Amino acid sequence: MLWGSNARETHPIFFHHLLRGVRNGARLYAVDPRRTSSAEWADVWLGLDVGSDIALANAIAREIIHAGLANREFIQRATSDFDAYREKVESYTLEYAEQETGVPAEAIRELAHAFASADRAMICWTLGITEHHNAVDNVLALINLALLTGHVGRYGSGLNPLRGQNNVQGGGDMGALPDRLPGFQYIENDALRAKFDEAWGVPVPAKRGWHLSGMFDAMERGELTAVYVIGENPVQSEADQQRAKRLLLGLDFLVVQDLFLTATGEIADVVLPAAAAWAEAEGTVTNSERRVQRVRKAMDPPGEAREDLWIIYELARRMGSDWGEASAERTWDELRSLSPVHRGMTYPRLEALGGIQWPCWDETHPGELFLHSRLWEDPVPGLRAPFVPVDHDPPVDRLTEDYPIRLTTGRRLDSFNTGVQSSGYTSPMRRGESLDISPEDAELHALADGERVRVVSRRGAIEVPVRIDPSLRPGLTFMTLHFQDDVATNILTIDATDPKSGTAEFKATAIRIEKLASAVPA
Repeated sequence: MLWGSNARETHPIFFHHLLRGVRNGARLYAVDPRRTSSAEWADVWLGLDVGSDIALANAIAREIIHAGLANREFIQRATSDFDAYREKVESYTLEYAEQETGVPAEAIRELAHAFASADRAMICWTLGITEHHNAVDNVLALINLALLTGHVGRYGSGLNPLRGQNNVQGGGDMGALPDRLPGFQYIENDALRAKFDEAWGVPVPAKRGWHLSGMFDAMERGELTAVYVIGENPVQSEADQQRAKRLLLGLDFLVVQDLFLTATGEIADVVLPAAAAWAEAEGTVTNSERRVQRVRKAMDPPGEAREDLWIIYELARRMGSDWGEASAERTWDELRSLSPVHRGMTYPRLEALGGIQWPCWDETHPGELFLHSRLWEDPVPGLRAPFVPVDHDPPVDRLTEDYPIRLTTGRRLDSFNTGVQSSGYTSPMRRGESLDISPEDAELHALADGERVRVVSRRGAIEVPVRIDPSLRPGLTFMTLHFQDDVATNILTIDATDPKSGTAEFKATAIRIEKLASAVPA
């Protein structure tokens, strides 16, 4: 099940593996508001309305339960809170789900039966699930389906959050989260934090920090006045671009460390030129299946660019703390001494085994192939996996007479994020930004392909050419964030955020389309 993911364009290498399974007889169900190039390979495409994922997931669960297809043995032995979950999904009938999602009831029933009856099944998702104001609840709704059917923790079955950028998993592993230390250890747990206090010789703050959206809120309150940005371009990547730039410009001090002089770097007080981690530095990278692999330096960085690790060590030295040699392996060994899930991953073992999946508890452990395989032990060691009941909650940016059209955003195969790393290179596939619109809406608004229009949301307006796209349903439009210097899509999008994850609702903006007085095809 590919849910909220256009993997063919956003994760093309992974999609080749997925297609191999399809060619070997696997059935593919695509759940996506757009009939994407990924959905074209699916046996069934469920084109749901933007932001109705929980209504669909809960209806699938109710159908599975009523059809007697729930994995009762697994539920009883390995999970908790099933009764509360069953009660929650009871009101999500197929008829209600069809009304809320736009997906025919029969298609929902087919997916429910196919998923529950399959010997092996997997749910893969990405930003189509997480870039919503209720992102965590969306993910929990999918996890509930896996627990309901026992499709977790064993070969060919599981939950696969396809990461939005390279080494996002590795960043989380290393503690780049507001409430965790390296190895996903809770910062507010006194016992876990104590060993870091001892190893680092300073007390680690006992209170969780801010996520990215929380940082911008703190800037607005005047509580955050200095920011150090490493490998990020928030001026062009944040949901409400005008607010983000205003707050960053209002800081007392802004430092940017990056490969390129980004739009954020252009307003910084200090810019530190960094090396390309994949070719100009030593270290490790973690992929979506938790596999830690070595990264080896192939060349020296150009000019005055330096490795990220060297820059951080040098900053520490100039601030009065000499950490010694900026060695990637030495830093990694320090991590292993503090993170139990990485303890057995020495550099020689990573080299010899071609990478190791965490958790890897000691230097004899091969790494855990299936993260939740313990759920199949009897009795289950540790805590059972809980069902978490969640409710459908529509997008914050409501459709009205003034803003009757839904805009959703995403990526294309030839470009990446705000275009910093990809726009400097030509591609025969690349075209400029456009407002992709259904043929029905183009006819309704009397728009021609290539005609420039004014797109207006509750936050601002931009001008962009129209592109008629038959893969879109009436009432749904699509844009990317790749060409911010030409078309600032983020002026339109809303910064309504999930209170748990801080993720902004990039996927659901209410807009209207206005013809320009002298509209001429581009």
